[in-house]
Amino acid sequence: MHVQGFHHVAIQAKDVERVTAFYRDLLGFPELTRHRRPDGSLRSIWVGVPGGAFLAIEAVEGTPPEQPFRHEHPGLLMLAFRIPRGERAEAVETLARAGVALEHETRWTVYVRDPEGNRVALSHHPED
Repeated sequence: MHVQGFHHVAIQAKDVERVTAFYRDLLGFPELTRHRRPDGSLRSIWVGVPGGAFLAIEAVEGTPPEQPFRHEHPGLLMLAFRIPRGERAEAVETLARAGVALEHETRWTVYVRDPEGNRVALSHHPED
């Protein structure tokens, strides 16, 4: 077997448009395509992730459970994206202007949530 890297990651969202806006408009990921169900309703929106992969934002009806940022449940913890060290302050400022609160911060990474609570990290590890 020869795995070549990530193809895509899929997350589920009740408000697909709002979650897509976070990744597209705030993080700058280009919208690639929209998929509709046979009845015409929106099923998913795919946004490109730098490096060739994509994020599929899939529509669901449920409400996301509230969880602390760190928890002991198995499964996906966060989506972590690489940023240049020199752009960290700008990223934090952009998030603040958009009303996105920092959940946590380390020497290399800032942690936030998307509109439905999915954990997102912007990291320049190990770049100082």
